[in-house]
Amino acid sequence: MALNPSVVGTELPTTTITLDRGRLRFFAKAIGETNPVYTDVDAATGAGHPDLPAPPTFLFSIELEAPDPFAYLAALGVDLRFVLHGEQSFVYHEIAYAGDELVAHPRITDVYTKKAGTLQFIVKDTAVIRADATPIADLRSVIVVRNPGGSA
Repeated sequence: MALNPSVVGTELPTTTITLDRGRLRFFAKAIGETNPVYTDVDAATGAGHPDLPAPPTFLFSIELEAPDPFAYLAALGVDLRFVLHGEQSFVYHEIAYAGDELVAHPRITDVYTKKAGTLQFIVKDTAVIRADATPIADLRSVIVVRNPGGSA
């Protein structure tokens, strides 16, 4: 099924989470981060942070907190069996810390095809802010959908 370009601009449901120290530590260990600033409060405060900072790439996981983080793809008619993670990028504005309440505001910003429609791409941009509206980061994720009906 070809994706309809009219979905560009679609606002997706927001996700709100409060960063928990245990979750930040777990994520740091999962990505192999060995800097104690990400796992030890004394090391973090000793380095000038008010608490444990969110490790690099952690913010990507915020939207995975939704009950069905890929519901938007199903709503677009995408068969999840044909989905690949294509790309992700981050532009950081502020550091997020344990205790921060963060809100992720995702939106579909582009849809395009390649290989004569065999590969379809969905670009989702997400603005992450603190509850007080302080910008934390802008995230971009590109989902690749293999279209078995395409004619490459």
